[in-house]
Amino acid sequence: METTKIFIGYLIYLPIVIVLTYSVSKALFKNGEAFMIDIFKGKEDIAKATNRLFEVGFYLLNLGWALLILKIDSNQFSNTYQNLVEVLSFKIGGFSIYLGIMLFLNLFLFFRGRKKARSNS
Repeated sequence: METTKIFIGYLIYLPIVIVLTYSVSKALFKNGEAFMIDIFKGKEDIAKATNRLFEVGFYLLNLGWALLILKIDSNQFSNTYQNLVEVLSFKIGGFSIYLGIMLFLNLFLFFRGRKKARSNS
């Protein structure tokens, strides 16, 4: 029975982190395209290609991290739904904090690139 609840946890956790990653990525890189166009001085083809590469890297890093922290340790897992909710909230909350840090790191890189591009003009 314990294994079943852990499996249910995985079935809940994975779609949530995938949707979170997708949502944050779409918002970030849809709006980040304007920064890239500014950084590359209006060269839209290079800006869009670079933005897309950053987006792919964002997916790889975040989904990779989500998969690395996927494991629910059966030694620390008691056989209750309350414990399952607590474990999932800890994992999803931690991943959300990590995703927020990654979002702000990317924004920092966008602003830094924009500042550098303007100072080189």
